Amino acid sequence: MTIPRTAAQPGEFTGTAGEHTVTAVPVFDPSATAREAWTRMLGTRFDSASDIVVRDAGGRLYGLVSVERLLAAAPAATLADLADRDPPIVTPGTDQEIAAWHAVRHGESGLAVVDPSGRFTGLVPRRRLLRVLLQEHDEDMARLGGYLKGSATARTAAEESVTRRFAHRMPWLLLGLAGAMASAGIVGSFEDRLAANVALAFFLPGVIYMADAVGTQTEAVVVRALSVGVSIRRLARGESATGLIIGLAMALAFLPFALLYGGDAQVALTAVISLFAACSVASALAMVLPWLLNRLGRDPAFGSGPLATVIQDLLSITVYLFTATLIVG
Repeated sequence: MTIPRTAAQPGEFTGTAGEHTVTAVPVFDPSATAREAWTRMLGTRFDSASDIVVRDAGGRLYGLVSVERLLAAAPAATLADLADRDPPIVTPGTDQEIAAWHAVRHGESGLAVVDPSGRFTGLVPRRRLLRVLLQEHDEDMARLGGYLKGSATARTAAEESVTRRFAHRMPWLLLGLAGAMASAGIVGSFEDRLAANVALAFFLPGVIYMADAVGTQTEAVVVRALSVGVSIRRLARGESATGLIIGLAMALAFLPFALLYGGDAQVALTAVISLFAACSVASALAMVLPWLLNRLGRDPAFGSGPLATVIQDLLSITVYLFTATLIVG
């Protein structure tokens, strides 16, 4: 039995699987028996002994044997027969949350860490996996609540002075105010058309609200996905298709009401087409903004909501009024 020990440079693997890797673990050849493994482990102190590492002569990972399976095995059984040949494996640079979820989905108590050539470098034990999951869950909840970072920043935001509260909130509120003024200008430029057909004004708030609602749902999905390392490419196709389907469903559901309440087929058609377009665009916009803020190093949940609302409202108003111009005249 050997106990591999490798030393990483301070900060070399911060936030990755390498940061949580332990190297003082039981390691045996595939030919070792269960009796030999158990006997040779007695009296040895390990960083973790929940999994027994089986590796070949070249140092490459052969598999893992859980301590529960080792205890239940026949004394003469070899570790080659007991080993899980397809354990969860990551490299030292894998993001810590992705690594933890990889182990959870595989149903294992530990996570093997190997270098690019497949040579075993250490294990991430269950206690460290649990700590990572709790930490990342805390940060995800803080992000979804609109905070910059994790719970420490959330607490700071709740306890900071009035001056700092004002400084943190005003930029986003001023952005919203600018959007409100711009929307007033857009609506004002169509004053004559709205005055000529008042029914057009009835459906504008509904179109704006539904687009914001669809965008908010998409933002939540995107922020959660970004927090666990899912790429925007993987999300784009599904969310774009979902936005189109939701827009179509909302438009069809709204059509009878628009015909009944608007009393004009052209006005109803304007509302329905605008609703479909606004909901479809909202999904795309809600994907792009969190991704862009994330690439810029800003917390996507803190800024994408206010920013997306302003832009989406302006787009919804513009789409609605220009559609009305084309259809109603």
